[in-house]
Amino acid sequence: MRDLILASASRHRAKILDDAGLSFGQIVSDLDERAIEAPLAQADVLPEDRALILAEAKAVDVSEHHTGNLVIGCDQILSFKQDVLHKCRNMEEARRRLLQLSGKTHHLHSAVVLVENGQTIWRHVTNCAMTMRKLSPGFIGRHLSDVGEAALGSVGTYQIEGRGIQLFDSMEGDMFSIIGLPLLPLLDQLRQLEAIDG
Repeated sequence: MRDLILASASRHRAKILDDAGLSFGQIVSDLDERAIEAPLAQADVLPEDRALILAEAKAVDVSEHHTGNLVIGCDQILSFKQDVLHKCRNMEEARRRLLQLSGKTHHLHSAVVLVENGQTIWRHVTNCAMTMRKLSPGFIGRHLSDVGEAALGSVGTYQIEGRGIQLFDSMEGDMFSIIGLPLLPLLDQLRQLEAIDG
């Protein structure tokens, strides 16, 4: 079986793979994601396609330096109405983000790709619809005070596996994809490639 590398710094994605019993290394690409994404935004590339392109770029970058391994690349894009939103830079931006999303539905586009020897051999994207309940300004302030700087680690300012679950009325999509890694399709493909025990 080939060695697996996760081309992501995300501890949440690493925990998903670890909990599933996979053995893997974790190597972070040093590509400038915003520089890659800028022309995609200007060309009105769909959010799910942006997620795939970014996931692939990171995995190819790592794969070119680690031949013979299967590299897992991931990315997640949040779209709201016609906009793609990025991580907040400070707590005031996080407060405004939650006010913006309050009572409305946004979408998470979670992409995963497999790359070997610099060549993409599989790609997948899952789209999840996330409907926040109506949040009062007071609750938002208390929530952000409770979660602290962790709010800045997610594009939606929430961790669904923690207190972020309290922000929502409904979600369409599996928990793994919402966190940022479509696990079941990935495991199925790894089994087909005989990269994990099937």
